[in-house]
Parts: sequence; structure tokens; C-alpha cells
Amino acid sequence: MTRLPLYAAASAAFILSGAAVQAQEYPVDTVTLITHSSPGGGSDVFLRELSRYLAPYLGANVIVENVSGGSGASAMARLAQAPADGSIFYATTPTFIYTSLLSDPEYKYTDLEPLVNFFIDPEVIYTAADSEFETLEDVIQYARDGRGQWGAANPASLERQALEQLKAAADVNAAVVTHEGGGDLMINVLNGTLQIGVGEVQEIQSQLEAGELRLLATFSDERLDAFPDLPTVAESGYDVIVRKFRGLAGPQGLPDDVVAAWEAATQAVLEDEEYKAAYEANNLRAEFIGHDDYVAFIEQFGTETSTFLKDTGVIE
Repeated sequence: MTRLPLYAAASAAFILSGAAVQAQEYPVDTVTLITHSSPGGGSDVFLRELSRYLAPYLGANVIVENVSGGSGASAMARLAQAPADGSIFYATTPTFIYTSLLSDPEYKYTDLEPLVNFFIDPEVIYTAADSEFETLEDVIQYARDGRGQWGAANPASLERQALEQLKAAADVNAAVVTHEGGGDLMINVLNGTLQIGVGEVQEIQSQLEAGELRLLATFSDERLDAFPDLPTVAESGYDVIVRKFRGLAGPQGLPDDVVAAWEAATQAVLEDEEYKAAYEANNLRAEFIGHDDYVAFIEQFGTETSTFLKDTGVIE
């Protein structure tokens, strides 16, 4: 089975000794969480929602700061040069790896230390509600007839990787058409230029609710709670699984007590009933990955992404 990226599940053996880390146990009074996303962007929403619930479990005040510039390059530079004292962290998604590989910034993802992962964002395949395609297999068969055009948000995205893997698994030669953003992609699905697009549920939620789009499958390893009748790509016969992660990284050299505090606080806040209701409403799937496993996860994701970009001619 193909997994993007492939990693061992984090152990559930880490046992919390209490519901929250006491304030005096955390080494600083205030923690700053930074993101390259503009206000209202995916990582910005993730951090601001998290900050509403995290403080009691971490034992420190939590604030969010937007650091724009270079698709994450400025934020990575800010973090890489900060003290590793537990006072500042950066919201990690595949973007910080793509930026590192595609634009060669002064500070890259390898200059940071992955801390923990919170969520996996499900990626879904969708089509226009009035299209002829009722199932993923309908789309595959159309592509076998030499007419496949599928859409992804940008040339080096995780979504592009997913479609290339699906092409290989289905042994079809569909054209993967890339776009400047999810909005342009969705328009071309709605107008029938593309048979399918790939994205996150929250990106197309309004169009789903309006009955303009229809979901065909999810690249998740299991069905989505919000869409229990939606099959996975693997269930449809094509062994491709995609995981878009949302976690945190810090400066290199994080102390053991900071790491331990975050591992405990992350597991506790993900079990907070109010927070759980909020993130599940946004179709986020909690997937805690502890520090050591997250370091290995990011390293493998970076290696696989670099290989993909080289194999597809995006980078040399």
C-alpha cells in the first residue's frame, strides 16, 4: 500500500499523570505560536482555535502571531534564530517542506526541530454535482479512454503527489492540471473542464452544502466520520493513502522538560470535549504523534517529497 508519507503510528503508551501541566512546571509564562498564514488561513485558524483551549493544559499563556513572507521562509527564519527555551513554535504543514525544497531559503525545515503533531487534514476527491461521474471508478474509466483531466492546487502540492500516485496505481495517463489556488481549481471542476479536483473538506464546504459539488472518495486510511458513506481510495481499489499533517516545530535543541510538557498537554487538549467538538466540526482528525516519532515522520516526508519533485522534474 502506498502512503504519503509512510510512517509508523505513534505509540499510545504515553500515560498522562494529570489532566494538565501545572503552570510552575513550564519554563516560561507566555508561549508564542507563529504561522506564515494570513488571518483566516488554515494554519491561522488552527492555531487560534487551539490557543483558546491549550493554556490550562500547558501551564502558560498562549498567543498567536502571523509572520508573512516567502510562503513560510520568514517564519522559519524567525524560529530558527529564536532561543530553544519553549517560548516560540511554528505551525507545521507540508508547506514548510515544499518551501524549503522549491525556493532554497536561508533557513529550511531541517533547521527546525519537529515537536508534536495534532491533526491530519483529510484530502478528498470531488466532482461537479451535475457531472456524469458517480464513482471514482467512473473517473478512472474515463481516463482509460484517454480523456482524463484532473486538478490539483499547485505543481508541488501534496494533492499533486496524491493524483500522480493514483495515476500510477490505476495505470492511467490522466493529465494533472495545476492551479494557483484551490478557488481556481474548484471553478474548473464546476465548469466541467476537469473531471475531479482534490482538496480539504473545509475548502469546499460551502459548495458541498449548496449541492454544487459531490464527493467521490477520500485519500484517508479510513472513512470520515462526517461522511460515513464516502469510500476511501483504497476501498475503491487503489492503494494510495495521503495524510496532510498539522503540528508544531521549535528551534533546534528543545529541552526534555519542554518536550514532555507539550506531549502531555497535546494529548490532554485533544481530549477536551469542547475543543473536540470544535475541531471535529472542521473535519480535522486528531492524530497525536509524539516528539521522537514526529522527527522521524518529518524527515521521511521531506525525503519522499524531494524524491517526488525530482522524479517529476520540478527540481533537479
